[in-house]
Amino acid sequence: MADQQRLEPALIKVGVVVVLGTIMSILDTTIVAVALHTLSGDFKVDFSTVQWVTTGYLLSLAIVIPVSGWAIHRIGAKPVYMVSLALFVVGSILCGFAWSATSLIFFRVLQGLGGGMIMPVGQSIMARAAGPHRMGRVMGIIGVPQLLGPILGPVLGGVIVSNTSWRWIFFVNVPIGILALWLAKDFLPRSERDNEHRFDLLGFLLLSPGLALLVYGLSQVADQGGFRGAAVWDSLVAGVVLIVLFVLRSTKALEPLIDMRLFKDRTFSVAAIGIFLTGATLYGTMFLLPLYYQVDRGDAAWKAGLMMAPRASGRRWSCVSPGRSRTGEVRGTSRSSVWRCWRSEPSSTPASRPRRATSSWVSPSSCGASGSVLE
Repeated sequence: MADQQRLEPALIKVGVVVVLGTIMSILDTTIVAVALHTLSGDFKVDFSTVQWVTTGYLLSLAIVIPVSGWAIHRIGAKPVYMVSLALFVVGSILCGFAWSATSLIFFRVLQGLGGGMIMPVGQSIMARAAGPHRMGRVMGIIGVPQLLGPILGPVLGGVIVSNTSWRWIFFVNVPIGILALWLAKDFLPRSERDNEHRFDLLGFLLLSPGLALLVYGLSQVADQGGFRGAAVWDSLVAGVVLIVLFVLRSTKALEPLIDMRLFKDRTFSVAAIGIFLTGATLYGTMFLLPLYYQVDRGDAAWKAGLMMAPRASGRRWSCVSPGRSRTGEVRGTSRSSVWRCWRSEPSSTPASRPRRATSSWVSPSSCGASGSVLE
């Protein structure tokens, strides 16, 4: 059993390539948060516009992730991973040279199209290379970027914005991406193609605009002063209708873009709902708190980023809290997750109603406790 769980050098090399690519994708979900205030001033646009620098990136991630499964089967995991890395690097370079808020948002969407496939394709490569007996140890390797991203993202972004130009929060990806591409060419194993899988084009045409319209409608709520404008309701209704049509079609399609029939399993459904709710809560504060620190409290960008780092300390604790058997099976996950949710509820209350006089230690300590729930 020990020999089966041992990680050979070839598998470690694959892990290094996957970690390098994954950490870039995760890093860019948080590194820009502390720069939004600076971007709003430099481009002379309001926050409702500049927020799409982050929203556009996350939306493109959500659109392209369901496509990764088909791309792996049809094209192969290695070429898809390398193309995703290359697209992410090109998008990062273009973001660094953006001349307006509109161009930056467009280039961020392009960057997200590459970044969205990096994590799922990388996980697939690691799972195939490791096999079932070493899945537990491999998941620990893949968890490294998920741990380092929330720590390094706000801190690195704050330091860069405070000491250099905001453009370097994108240029910092370029050497990492080039190194990952060079290593991927030699270290990643080739995978077989399966040309029998067909792409669910209709499902993609329903889901992509549906998500975009839904997010756009929600983003217009602040501009319209609530759920009262036609721009809000037209977008929300159209988005919901397209998503509902996608769900109905996915339950009947032979090869759906997302197999919605998985939600018939109660455990899967509860887990998915829990991840959605905690992700919405935790990532929402991740983007709002830096603005609160900089706009309301007048803190520098580096300090705002540093105040967000304790969130990751909770994630680090949660990564090792479930017990692990000798076969790599995780034990006690349900029980410990429920306990972490209960523990984080009172800790997040002070941070939910911050004021200018609120101590600087309140929000970080709350984020550190609530950050453990996501895992």
